[in-house]
Amino acid sequence: MDLVGPIFNIASRLWDCTAKRAVYIRELPENLNSIRTAMEDLKNVYEDVKENVDREEKLQKKRTHAVDGWIQSVEAMQKEVNDLLAKGDEEIQKKCLGACCPKNCRASYKIGKMVREKMDDVAELQSKANFSVVAEPLPSPPVIERPLDKTVGLDSLFDNVWMQHQDDKVRSVGLYGMGGVGKTTLLNRINNEFLKSRVGFDAVIWVTVSRPANVEKVQQVLFNKLEIPSNNWEGRSEDERKEAIFNVLKMKKIVALLDDIWEPLDLFAVGIPPVNDGNKSKVVFTTRFSTVCRDMGAKGIEVKCLAWEEAFALFQAYVGEDTIYSHPHIPKLAETAAKECDGLPLALITIGRAMAGTKTPEEWEKKIQMLKNYPAKFPGMENHLFPRLAFSYDSLQDETIKSCFLYCSLFLEDYNINCDELIQLWIGEGFLDEYGDIKEARNGGEDIIASLNHACLLEITVTDNIWTQARCRCVKMHDVIRDMALLLACQNGNKKQNKFVVVDKGELVNAQEVFSYMPIITVLDFSDHDNLIDLPIEIGKLFTLQYLNLSGTRIRTLPMELRNFKKLRCLLLDDLFEFEIPSQIISGLSSLQLFSVMDSDEATRGDCRAILDELEGLKCMGEVSISLDSVLAIQTLLNSHKLQRCLKRLDVHNCWDMDLLQLFFPYLEVFEVRNCSNLEDVTFNLEKEVHSTFPRHQYLYHLAHVRIVSCENLMKLTCLIYAPNLKSLFIENCDSLEEVIEVDESGVSEIESDLGLFSRLTHLHLRILQKLRSICGWSLLFPSLKVIHVVRCPNLRKLPFDSNIGISKNLEEIEGEGEWWDELEWEDQTIMHNLGPYFKPL
Repeated sequence: MDLVGPIFNIASRLWDCTAKRAVYIRELPENLNSIRTAMEDLKNVYEDVKENVDREEKLQKKRTHAVDGWIQSVEAMQKEVNDLLAKGDEEIQKKCLGACCPKNCRASYKIGKMVREKMDDVAELQSKANFSVVAEPLPSPPVIERPLDKTVGLDSLFDNVWMQHQDDKVRSVGLYGMGGVGKTTLLNRINNEFLKSRVGFDAVIWVTVSRPANVEKVQQVLFNKLEIPSNNWEGRSEDERKEAIFNVLKMKKIVALLDDIWEPLDLFAVGIPPVNDGNKSKVVFTTRFSTVCRDMGAKGIEVKCLAWEEAFALFQAYVGEDTIYSHPHIPKLAETAAKECDGLPLALITIGRAMAGTKTPEEWEKKIQMLKNYPAKFPGMENHLFPRLAFSYDSLQDETIKSCFLYCSLFLEDYNINCDELIQLWIGEGFLDEYGDIKEARNGGEDIIASLNHACLLEITVTDNIWTQARCRCVKMHDVIRDMALLLACQNGNKKQNKFVVVDKGELVNAQEVFSYMPIITVLDFSDHDNLIDLPIEIGKLFTLQYLNLSGTRIRTLPMELRNFKKLRCLLLDDLFEFEIPSQIISGLSSLQLFSVMDSDEATRGDCRAILDELEGLKCMGEVSISLDSVLAIQTLLNSHKLQRCLKRLDVHNCWDMDLLQLFFPYLEVFEVRNCSNLEDVTFNLEKEVHSTFPRHQYLYHLAHVRIVSCENLMKLTCLIYAPNLKSLFIENCDSLEEVIEVDESGVSEIESDLGLFSRLTHLHLRILQKLRSICGWSLLFPSLKVIHVVRCPNLRKLPFDSNIGISKNLEEIEGEGEWWDELEWEDQTIMHNLGPYFKPL
């Protein structure tokens, strides 16, 4: 009996062990099916994650480490499971005793156990697949190249600064000198040198500081460059942002290039760690004051005016050889004029351009006397510069151009002034009253901008336009010239009693304190003043108002007092929401010439047909920009010959019941259609009697920017052949579009010879056009093309180029998916090789 107990225990344990192992064998077929199903589910999740990752990586983002590790684990798991399934299926086939028992219990047990463990591993991977973020933006490049003018006479100075930069004992360098001497040009050259030799530095950061020194502005630039997480930035105080910047920079070795510092800037308050032996970072900045270098503990290097030989070479370059050698006496006179500039580069350039085209000795002598005898004396460093810069001002053709120039000084320093908006302000101020209508006034304004640019008083710049995906023209004043212009504006204003009031957009406007003291104001610009909710009744006192801009405010309605504005010429109401225009206000504005209500939802709260009727009744109306969202409103517009000629910008949206849109707008410049799902064609009837100075085949002569979005049934845009001046074309999410320009073969030669199709197109954007197979049926010249952007157009296999036509000299880039580019078909390989260097994969 004593032996029974131990024997029973042993037997029980053997049974338990055997039973557990038997489970792995018995459940093997079921578990194989389960893991096969689980792996399929995991694979589906894997495909979703991989698709998201691929999409983000095409947008120049980098997958996170967590996502990358998970993807690799799934791929490895797939291989392991496949091997295990193969072995399991093979083992099941090897059964005996009527296919009930495995031939090799040990092998079946091992496979069954592995299958059960892999099921847990697959489940764990599945549970980790919930990624809120699959990819992060790639870090910005360490150095961004900056535009650089000719650095005449700066070589030795640059070598000195670069030597100081390489000296480990020098941590901060200040470049000081008078305005216009070339400090920013030198700093640009230093920045670009780091593109060649960035040894030992993690990043080169450029900040334009200007005045007054604004810590928040500098911090924002650093935030954008350093890619600090937004949760460590948004809504944080200045000190908290300083801490966030400091914690990033203390681990990096950077070069900070700070341009145009007017007063000592506390770099530590910004978040830049002290420049010392601990972090090895460097700071180089420009200033007009040597005391700033001292107060910021920097090694000061003076940027001096050019030596005579260098100065005269620069002067001659801007006067031009044709002028210099147009008479034997002029070279000597040119030396006299150049010496008056005293080697200051900005003065040499400004006065050199002013003398360009002056081809008689008498004119040179007269202008040199003006240059020498100009009486204005200004305080501070600018005493020697302003009289010379003012010489260009005095050489302007007439008082209108001078007034327009001085007006530009009212904008903030370093501000890019939109040319279109600037001309509208000039019209509102009455500077362009000599022109018969608003179209002539606009042309006159463009001529004035060109004259001021030629005189080097305004610089032409370009900025990206998000709406058109192209670039818009702007002008910018050099800060020294702006200082001069402000002083001249004050002097001239005291003589002529012209008054300007500039209110910061962040400040609230008190109607009684402002309007009551400005009864003769002509221009009132509240654009983007988001604190402005209502217009008070006091605004009715401004009887002389000629320009009113409420765009981007929070205004809900217009007060009836606006009917008193009998002199109002320009009314801009763009980007307003929950907004309506009461009846009979517009019809009361008897002098109104320009009206704009773009991207505002007036149409959803009021009747745009009534507004159009009121606009048609205005005798002086010359330019209309409007958003419409109903077929009836569009028909009202089409029925008015006057409004057809006045229309400059048109936005048609949410017209779901419209299948055809006909254009009869000879002065239309900007055209957008969006969310018109049933629209099939945009065209116009050549047989219709229209009033236009343009030939019928150029009826859309002024059309420059076209944007078509989410018009799923749109079949073609052949009307664009009648738009010879089209500059940008943006088409997105038009599922039915197969060919942009669809023309019978018989009409091709006429179109090519008479219209110059797309000859002025600079930007072409094609996005999410699933059926698009062709831009047009023949090769085009595209002499102005700069950017081609193609995304998710899988059937677009050919671009309209051929080797005989060549490539636009202006071409900058072709953007698209790498797979799309690889599958493009070419007439011959020469085209592909010529275009290849311009392709940038998304």
